[in-house]
Amino acid sequence: MNSIVLVILAMIVFALGYRYYSKFIAEKIFRLDPDYVTPAHRYKDGVDFVPTNKFVLWGHHYTSVAGAAPILGPAIAVYWGWLPALLWVVLGTVFAAGVHDFGTIVLSVRNKGQSVGTLAHRLVGQRAKILFLFIILILVLMVNAVFAWVIANLFITFPASVIPVFIQIPLAIWIGYAVYKRQKKMLVPSLIALAVMYLVAVIASRVGFLQIDLVQYMGGEDGSGLFGLGAVSSAFFIWIIILMVYVYIASTLPVWKLLQPRDFINSHQLVVGLAILYLGLLFTNPTITAPATNPGADISWFPLLFITIACGAISGFHGLVSSGTTSKQLNKETDARFVGYLGATGEGVLALISIIAVITLFPSKEEFLATYSSFADASSSGLGNFVQGASQLATGLAIPADIATTIVSIIIVSFAATTLDSSVRLMRYIIAELGIEYKIPVLEKKHVATSVAVISSAALVLLPEGPKGFGSGGYLLWPLFGTANQLLAGISLLLIAVWLKRLGRNYAIAIVPMLFVMVMTLWAMFKQVLFEWSWFGSNENMMLFVMGAIIFIFAIWISLTAVSALTRQNNESIDDEYKHG
Repeated sequence: MNSIVLVILAMIVFALGYRYYSKFIAEKIFRLDPDYVTPAHRYKDGVDFVPTNKFVLWGHHYTSVAGAAPILGPAIAVYWGWLPALLWVVLGTVFAAGVHDFGTIVLSVRNKGQSVGTLAHRLVGQRAKILFLFIILILVLMVNAVFAWVIANLFITFPASVIPVFIQIPLAIWIGYAVYKRQKKMLVPSLIALAVMYLVAVIASRVGFLQIDLVQYMGGEDGSGLFGLGAVSSAFFIWIIILMVYVYIASTLPVWKLLQPRDFINSHQLVVGLAILYLGLLFTNPTITAPATNPGADISWFPLLFITIACGAISGFHGLVSSGTTSKQLNKETDARFVGYLGATGEGVLALISIIAVITLFPSKEEFLATYSSFADASSSGLGNFVQGASQLATGLAIPADIATTIVSIIIVSFAATTLDSSVRLMRYIIAELGIEYKIPVLEKKHVATSVAVISSAALVLLPEGPKGFGSGGYLLWPLFGTANQLLAGISLLLIAVWLKRLGRNYAIAIVPMLFVMVMTLWAMFKQVLFEWSWFGSNENMMLFVMGAIIFIFAIWISLTAVSALTRQNNESIDDEYKHG
């Protein structure tokens, strides 16, 4: 099938979903009120609760949720053929992700900007809240480990991306002060910052001493490195430590100093990057060489497809961002549709180009099948295949291949870093909430909670030993990340359904995708925990088995409790904020 026709058809569905379905939800189901006083105004503190222009907030939200996952998941899932991956991305975005992201923002805004974990108590019960908070804690811990692993490996593989990524930090701080202290507009400074980043990327791609290659500094791949770890493992260790120091600082600063301006730069970077790739697609019109389906797959696509592609179709992590940071910055309640549903649609657009880049990369079907010979091969090569495929599309705009590769790697690292420090910030909130719940005052302190988050994340990514050698935590956790992520999405949709039912509104928009996501995910997780990660397997599977079993049991428990809350007649009074709309 023609790749351009495929993209046009998908884009039409995305556009119809935002134009009509999200409008129906906003007006008929959520009944958004432009005069409602949002938590950003009610609890304004200049740190976490900051009223923000909807375009700036969309940039923060979009880049926080659009990390490496909507690129990596689809790049792996095309192993089963491009057709099932494409259908899940398109339909999942319109009917599941958009509702989930939009709904969790509104649910949080109507409830004092509280996170979905806290809202589980209000909607379902105290026990559900504690279980939910622990599932969320495990998920964000895995997000931190996975994304730190991805960034460190990209820095090692593409050393020309290092300086352009790090130069963004002082530029973002400068923009933050210019906008919030001097009341300047953010658009022009952020575009200047992006231009500086890409100029440095072009120079670094051609000038060797601007490429921060820690492996070469330690004697090359055969070097002994630090403590006899080897040059590659030592470079990985150093990058993880640097990243953890960075996210500690970034997650404790007021959002306007670094988070918002950097995310606004990244939102432009995402638009520019997507424009380069889609225009490159238009000019090159590459042939789809991958098969529509892969009957020879060594593992069935059903139900594993629905956890392999999490971000890009629906992701529970989005609900944490929506209710953890985005809802605290929403200027008007009516902005939730633009920020939440359109943000999910934007991630679907990113997942779509990830699919296209990979399925048009190979000269023939045989070469695609040789590279994607097994699911394990697809998992280990997916991200690299996207980088190569995206670079190939970019060359259609006469961008040299080495520069295109650097720019693509910068885009992936920038999004992954945005997700990483947003995740650490969310983890701090959750640790503080658990400190309040269990009366441990020290955990309520910002720097203590952040230290716990950073140290535990570093330990999880560095300590496990696996097929990738030292620091295999992020690689090993990817399968569990997908299942935990989708379970969280299903539970969040269930909370939205309970809330809508109590308000006497049609909750089918949430309950239908919830049922699909929960059934597929629990089915897939049961198969993985019982058959693939069993304690009869290798030592590296023990971590997956233990964590997977805990999450599975917690999820079943919460789901049964929530379904009970959904089906029983609730006669409790609802306060004004809960009843609003």
